[in-house]
Amino acid sequence: MTQRISYQEVNKGLMDGLMKTEFYLKKSGVDPKLRELMNYRVSQINSCGYCLDMHHKEAINLGEAEIRLHSLAAWREVPYYSEAERAVLAFAEVLTNANSQHVSDEVFNELAKHFTKAEIADLTLAVAQINTWNRINKAFGTVPGKYEAGQH
Repeated sequence: MTQRISYQEVNKGLMDGLMKTEFYLKKSGVDPKLRELMNYRVSQINSCGYCLDMHHKEAINLGEAEIRLHSLAAWREVPYYSEAERAVLAFAEVLTNANSQHVSDEVFNELAKHFTKAEIADLTLAVAQINTWNRINKAFGTVPGKYEAGQH
């Protein structure tokens, strides 16, 4: 695999905007471990190898269990996730697949059982952000495997 575009080759403003959003999300009320779980699931859906490598390492660094990461594609069928995590995963999936799914009242209301409207807004931004990163890394051909936890 050959990288097509490096981050050093893009206009400075592109990375500034993305990193400002990352900084906001890190300071928001979204639990970092939950965000990594969601990032990993969205990256599975989008088949982004670089992001799967990154978010696997970040999740493990935060204390996530391997079994939960390995089972994430089948989260509906295994007992390893809380109701709040399941609500976030369902929400993330419908937003990621927005071309073929919509956020039903059922999905939103389940999320609202566990999160405030402000937290749901932050979760929405987090889902949009990982989808953006997935698409950028797939287009740029960013090569996975060398990421180290805490690098970004």
